[in-house]
Amino acid sequence: MARTSLLARSPFAPSFWRSPVRGTRFTALLGVVLLGGITLLFVTGLLSYAAYNPNLAAVNDKTPDKGILGFYLFDWPTDPPWLYRLTQGVHVTLGVTLIPVLLAKLWSVVPKLFTLPPARSLTHALERLSLLLLVGGALFEFTTGVLNIQLDYVFPGSFYPLHFYGAWVFFAAFLAHAILRTPTALRNLRRMRAPSQEGGEEHGKPGKPGKPGEGATRVARDEPDELAAPEPADPTVSRRGAFGLVGGASLLLFATTAGRSFDGPLRRTALLAPHGGAEPGSGPGGFQINKTAAYAGISAAETDEEAWRLVVTGRTGTVRLTRAALRAMPQHSSALPIACVEGWSTSDQWWRGVRLRDLAALVGHEDAPDVFVESLQRRGAFRHAALRSNQVADPRSLLALDVNGEELTPDHGHPARVIVPGAPGVLNTKWVTRLSFGGVK
Repeated sequence: MARTSLLARSPFAPSFWRSPVRGTRFTALLGVVLLGGITLLFVTGLLSYAAYNPNLAAVNDKTPDKGILGFYLFDWPTDPPWLYRLTQGVHVTLGVTLIPVLLAKLWSVVPKLFTLPPARSLTHALERLSLLLLVGGALFEFTTGVLNIQLDYVFPGSFYPLHFYGAWVFFAAFLAHAILRTPTALRNLRRMRAPSQEGGEEHGKPGKPGKPGEGATRVARDEPDELAAPEPADPTVSRRGAFGLVGGASLLLFATTAGRSFDGPLRRTALLAPHGGAEPGSGPGGFQINKTAAYAGISAAETDEEAWRLVVTGRTGTVRLTRAALRAMPQHSSALPIACVEGWSTSDQWWRGVRLRDLAALVGHEDAPDVFVESLQRRGAFRHAALRSNQVADPRSLLALDVNGEELTPDHGHPARVIVPGAPGVLNTKWVTRLSFGGVK
């Protein structure tokens, strides 16, 4: 008797869930929003993976043993130069904006996780398993994504493989769930267009079957609402109000995140974006960075004019260049942004230096080859990177010595850094010490 009474008061009892807001129509609308949003997140995530040119070199690919999951359809282009700024900005901003929608969706279906018996059949067991993967995958992907854009790497292992493999598990479960549930969701949305009985749906209470003759003024139910509370409590907010709360929370997150992906007034409101607030420093070098020279272990002694040399290797051998020798070569300028995987980007900065293709020609490459770039950086990811021949050949791709009319600051890569149109920020290597043309492995 006591056990039965305890079970009746537990989450496994249908009467435990009493919110009148829950219902298939409420869940259906949230599901349709997530269907479009998560699909776009997955596509932009794959584009971010492609932007690293993962098949070019092992140092570019942080997802070993990826197998068929790492399919790679094209070389990442250099036009338009703001391409990665757009795709990754959409990926991060949309992901943050969808958090309230995801949480509301999970809240709306949480009673289903406690239904008894856990599995009524093999088919039902498989459905419950896919739901477990869907919920767990969603929480994992959104949590690791938010931690990454804040540079809080508290999870075990590298973000790249964790987020990459987690995305495939989550999206597979999401796709299976969408195939199974989308017809029902669309049917419920069509029903929402019809007037509800006595405002029952508006206030979160399921309506009753229509009576003969009431036609267009009543919503007839072909099947019971499996998500509605069997014993709903008195409403404190209407379903329309609940939608407003979710939409308002998403709008707030958008306003406090999106500004770091483009220029304008919202840049000042991007308090939740990576490094939110004022730009670091002022003057020509006062624009966003991730890694400082101190973090990378760069000392002033090794970047001194007398000590530093750029080693360039290629078909005809090796040359060593001082900064003075680099400045004696033809100088070119490019107006290019920097965009990082964490979602932030800068406006166009004016970079000046030597074209990568001119350095390739210096060591015997008339046609620009791939290049392996090495940095003085001693710790952290992407101390080395590889660039494809199309990136080297682009006339805007530079080994930059100056930015915005002044010499590079230590934090921006002094004495020299790579800048390539359209490439993720980590491939725009700072503190460059060696360029190996045709030496990509």
